Amino acid sequence: MSYVHADHGKRIVLMILFLTCFGVIVYSEIDKVEFKKVMALMRAQNRQGTVHRDGFRPGLKVHGSVENGGLVEHFFGKDGKARLQHDKFIQFMKDLNDEILRLEFAHYDYKLRGTISAKDFALSMVASADMSHLGKLLDRVDEINDQSNLGGLRITLEEFKSFAELRKMLLPFSLALFSYGKVNGLLMREDFKRAASHVCGVLLSDNVVEIIFHLFDSNRDGSLSADEFVRVLHNRERDIAQPVKSELTGFLSCCFNRAANSPIGRLIF
Repeated sequence: MSYVHADHGKRIVLMILFLTCFGVIVYSEIDKVEFKKVMALMRAQNRQGTVHRDGFRPGLKVHGSVENGGLVEHFFGKDGKARLQHDKFIQFMKDLNDEILRLEFAHYDYKLRGTISAKDFALSMVASADMSHLGKLLDRVDEINDQSNLGGLRITLEEFKSFAELRKMLLPFSLALFSYGKVNGLLMREDFKRAASHVCGVLLSDNVVEIIFHLFDSNRDGSLSADEFVRVLHNRERDIAQPVKSELTGFLSCCFNRAANSPIGRLIF
C-alpha cells in the first residue's frame, strides 16, 4: 500500500479549503490530479457522492468513472493540462447554485408567469419535513388559499432566492433566533426580518415572512415556533449532504473562519 507524503497530504487539505472556502484563498489554482483527489474525499462526505465513492457511475447506458466526466474537461481542457483558477471555480459554483434554484422555481412556475403562488412556495419549504410533522404542515399549506391575506400572494424568483440564501446560513440564523427567543420570549415578524438582515445580510419581503409565520406559528399567537422552523430547514440541508465527523467539521470550521496567518493557519503551514 502506498502512503501519501505528509506535504502532499497537507496540500490536499488546503485544496479542500480552496474548493469550499469563500473567504480564505490558500492556493490560487490547482491541477487535474489534485482536483480529482479532493473530489474523491468530498464524495465520501456526501449522500449522493457515496454511491460513486469508487469513482464509477453505474446505469442502464452510462458506465465509467465520474472523475473523467465533462466537468473535469471543462475545468482542465481536453488534454487535462490546464489549471483550475480559484475565481473560476467560485463563479462556477455560484452559477450552478443559481441554475438549481431556477429549475426548482420553474417546477412550480409551470405556467411561466414569473411568479409562484404562496401555496407552492409553502410546499417548497415543508417538502423535507419529518414524516411525523409533515401532516400538520401540509394542513397549514392547504389553508393558505382560504386566507384573505395569503391566497392571492405571488412570490418572485428573487424572493425565492433570498430565502434559499437564508437557508444556507441556517447555523448563525438559528442561533440568533433561539438567543432572541430565550431573552425576549416571543419572536415576532419584525424580529425575524431583523435577524435575517443583521445576522445573515438577507432581506426578506413581507410576503415571504407572512407565509413563514403561517406555517410555523403553531399556536397562532403571532410568534414564530423557531424550533419547528429550524428543524424543517435543517432536514432539507441534511438531505443534500450527510453529516461529517465532528472532528473534521470542527477543523474545517476553524480553517474557514481564519486567514492563513492565524494560529490554525500557522499550524497547517
